[in-house]
Amino acid sequence: MRLQLFRAGFVTAGLLFPLLFFSCKAIAQEGSQNEFLSIATSATILYDAPSLNAGKLYVASVNLPLEVVVKVVGWVKVRDYHGYLAWVEDKNLSPKRFVIVNASVGSVYQSPDQNSPLVFQARQDVVLEWLGAAANGWVKVKHQDGQVGYIRTDQVWGV
Repeated sequence: MRLQLFRAGFVTAGLLFPLLFFSCKAIAQEGSQNEFLSIATSATILYDAPSLNAGKLYVASVNLPLEVVVKVVGWVKVRDYHGYLAWVEDKNLSPKRFVIVNASVGSVYQSPDQNSPLVFQARQDVVLEWLGAAANGWVKVKHQDGQVGYIRTDQVWGV
């Protein structure tokens, strides 16, 4: 069976608006950067669907960075740095940005230059506060103990 989009030579008003809306939304999102949020509470359950009755996938700890995939009322579908998709209640999320080291060892320098003094190194899976982007593939970060420096974007996830 074939869906008829045309009636009397034009698209029906009932189908035209949704088609235009979703087309414009897709075009607008295409040029935008990814949105990242973080877990705001000490232990947050992530679900396989946007419902408290859905299956529980895992518990995430505070400051874990997550990429926003889609938002619905009260819930956000997110992707973690392993690529897993899950749903989380929006009340458990914070706009505060964090990144997670995805290299075996991430090197944090005093300035965005590998020739500058090394401030510290962080092992894989260490979460660092994102303080902002720097030029040429670097981000400014802060360790939970207060040390601040710059790390290459290819050593962290959540940028």
